[in-house]
Amino acid sequence: MKNGWSRIFALVMGLSLLLAMLAACGSGTTGGGGTTPTAGNKIIKIGTDFPTSGKDESGGLPAQNGANLAVDQANANNTIPGYTLKFDPMNDVGPSGAHDPAAGKANVTAMIGDALVAGVVGPFNSGVAESEMPVANQAPIALISPSNTFPCLTETTPASQCTGSNNIISQVRPSGTVTYFRIPTTDDHQGQVGADVIFNTLKLKRVYVVDDAESYGTGLASYFIFSFKQLGGTILGHSSEPASTTSYTGLLTSVASAHPDAVYFAGTDATGGTPFRQQFGQVAALKGIPLVGGDGIVTGDFASKVAPSLSVGPVYGTTGSVDVNTVPAAQDILIQAIKRAINGGATVPSSSSDKAGATAFRSAVINALKQTDYTGPTGHHTFDPNGDTTNKVVSIFLLQNKKSPCDATCWVLQKTVVVGQ
Repeated sequence: MKNGWSRIFALVMGLSLLLAMLAACGSGTTGGGGTTPTAGNKIIKIGTDFPTSGKDESGGLPAQNGANLAVDQANANNTIPGYTLKFDPMNDVGPSGAHDPAAGKANVTAMIGDALVAGVVGPFNSGVAESEMPVANQAPIALISPSNTFPCLTETTPASQCTGSNNIISQVRPSGTVTYFRIPTTDDHQGQVGADVIFNTLKLKRVYVVDDAESYGTGLASYFIFSFKQLGGTILGHSSEPASTTSYTGLLTSVASAHPDAVYFAGTDATGGTPFRQQFGQVAALKGIPLVGGDGIVTGDFASKVAPSLSVGPVYGTTGSVDVNTVPAAQDILIQAIKRAINGGATVPSSSSDKAGATAFRSAVINALKQTDYTGPTGHHTFDPNGDTTNKVVSIFLLQNKKSPCDATCWVLQKTVVVGQ
């Protein structure tokens, strides 16, 4: 969903968790297959599913490259003796040039058909996850997302607004067993922190909200609106604009006529965030008005295109993870995997057609994931019974025009909030 380092780090961490679980499941007799096989002559495939071309390339391609690097490093260090990890990337961009739920579902179906694929890191977008999760759940095969933040993928509580018609658990988890896990904090918390930034930090009380009409954006907007009203703020209006929108000037003119103190955008750079902010400058009445958004805009691509025009007004963004500006050292991940390698017992499928072996091994990986106890640069992570991380933090960033061209490092950390404290 985004190209900022926090998402890329989460991606690598998610992959490292999967590698650790594979090691745990395989004891001294399991292993993997790799992009450049050097570790052993038997193969385990690690799948990924990201949007690596078109409108979403700025987020998906770096994530894929980070995953590839992690697999190569694991092989170079012989993380799972006797086995080589093989990187198996998939692109879920569809005919429209953006992430496509149908493409994601087809990708996961294809990976399920290859018995050597032990688990999948992805997807990037929550809308794609809704399509992939039922297929993966019935296989079963683990999905570990570095970026999905839509709460209703895992939750059913009133606090998460995932009851009634918003309760989709029976659709995404048809077997009743959890097979999907995610690293970031969900949007109910991110929306709450975004509301707090505007109301208590910026001391602004009147906001206009715009979302991208997708699961991620509409959900984040809803959580923000609920939290902002609870604080005593006023929502002047709320508009849903699909990713196909090219001109926002009419909407922005209407927004300006409402005289907001700030504008909240719930969506990604690829689903309208970038042109929406770029076109602020075409409406004089919006000059100086802050834009606040979620992790979907905290990207290098957004920074490169928007930072030069910050004179129009400041831009803040939140992410559902801690501030990280470098990929963690490979040894931190590999040590964890090596330690877990002694706990094995499951048997790796003998070939790509060994479907019975795949079912047993993938189930063992899923069970091991449920027992995750991982400490790394982002802190201590376990998964709750729904597959959500227990390490719930939200970070707040301010975009600064620090260099030309700008990249993800132009997003400067302001504060990290531990949810519930």
